[in-house]
Amino acid sequence: MSGLASYTAIQEMDADTLVDRHAPLVKRIAYHLMNRLPPNVQADDLIQAGMIGLLEASRNYDPSQGASFETYAGIRIRGSMLDEIRRSDWTPRSVHRKARMVADAMRAIENEQGRDARDVEVAEVLDMDLVQYHRILQDAAGCRIFSIEELQAVGELPFDGDNTESAGLFEGMQRDAFKQALAEAIAGLPERERLVIALYYDEEMNLREIGQVLGVSESRVCQIHSQATLRLRARLADWLSDADKL
Repeated sequence: MSGLASYTAIQEMDADTLVDRHAPLVKRIAYHLMNRLPPNVQADDLIQAGMIGLLEASRNYDPSQGASFETYAGIRIRGSMLDEIRRSDWTPRSVHRKARMVADAMRAIENEQGRDARDVEVAEVLDMDLVQYHRILQDAAGCRIFSIEELQAVGELPFDGDNTESAGLFEGMQRDAFKQALAEAIAGLPERERLVIALYYDEEMNLREIGQVLGVSESRVCQIHSQATLRLRARLADWLSDADKL
């Protein structure tokens, strides 16, 4: 066997070993995402998509880049699952449209007032009562309007450079700058919204558990979470790709 063939065989063996060893990671990420997705999303579909991401990760992993394989694979697995979620988004266009209206109203109020937009102010701008406004938040919670999970996944930022070292460096700088902007936007959320985001994404608590902590209903937590993500969308509008604005 030639040196090249031997090297290829070793690479393939390593890839198979990596896939076998990290297959449980796919299920862990899938069920973690399932906790925050509408019921029409099936775990089996996410796992299948995640396995594709794991296979790609095993073939493309370069240890010289410094990241562990689990970290690298986790990004690729989550990215594949998010692609599957995007393809499966059957949310009515009217829900997306109304959620964009809320985000736009929030942004206009906050730009004008220099502070957090209040529920009553957003509802007033949209010429609706609070019951109607909260219903929009409830509906928006089940669709892919804006996802912190997506924004944390590598490769979501728009970039039209060539695949060169300088382009990759610039893209990395973009990504770092965006992550900083996202962290600052989360830190600037109203206290209750910031707490819900922290409990949901950092502590991995579900809506019912968060409701018990806050002393409110699960549906109210859903509304707070939806309002927080729409507020982040408004504040990060300049960073979002055209696809996110559709």
